[in-house]
Amino acid sequence: MDALKSAGRAIIKSPGVPRHTWGTSKHELPENWTDTKETLLEGMVFNVKYLGMTLVGQPKGEEMASAAIRRIVAMARASAKKFRKVTLTVSPKGIIITDTETADLIENVSIYISYCTADKTQDKVFAYVSQSQFNETLECHAFLCQKRKIAVTLTVAQAFKVALDLWEIAQEEEKPRRPLFSASLSSPLPRSNPTRRRPIKHDSWDVEDGFDDVFSLAEPHSKPVSDNAALSL
Repeated sequence: MDALKSAGRAIIKSPGVPRHTWGTSKHELPENWTDTKETLLEGMVFNVKYLGMTLVGQPKGEEMASAAIRRIVAMARASAKKFRKVTLTVSPKGIIITDTETADLIENVSIYISYCTADKTQDKVFAYVSQSQFNETLECHAFLCQKRKIAVTLTVAQAFKVALDLWEIAQEEEKPRRPLFSASLSSPLPRSNPTRRRPIKHDSWDVEDGFDDVFSLAEPHSKPVSDNAALSL
């Protein structure tokens, strides 16, 4: 793993290494993105709230993701349950999802994620599409961020790019070798127990985080929300 980290740092600092993109051309990277990428090799942590999951029929696509997010939000509105506070640890190996309050592992998603998006109509919703680790179904998972979700989306996208760059370096040294990342959905990697680190945290909250004020999905609505209507926070 130390060799991968060293290679990753070389990728980050070397302008001559080919850079892969993952749908981030519409957004500008922050000025301190080099430092962010350096931290990414160790794992970056985002505190969010889990909205839910729905099955999808396509691995990627903006329209598919928007429709899936609308379904998830509609189901969340119909439920009176409080949203679960979770922690997303993002690294080139994938995304580790843990319960923020208990630190219990919820999911260890390999880097085989086909799509991540920042929904246009939901200012603080971040979602990704991945293949189930138990079967071949495609799942869209949505999360509520305390602030604008672009940082989370770009971090996940950057993790994919770094993972692909690392794999290409490994391919040159040893063939054949299973890639850490695939642009298409392949058989998922087996579950593993992640090593807990002390990564840098982002979007942390106090006891009173104010989420219910900005995203009151549990409140009843006098009129049904149309699938085509813009969903407001």
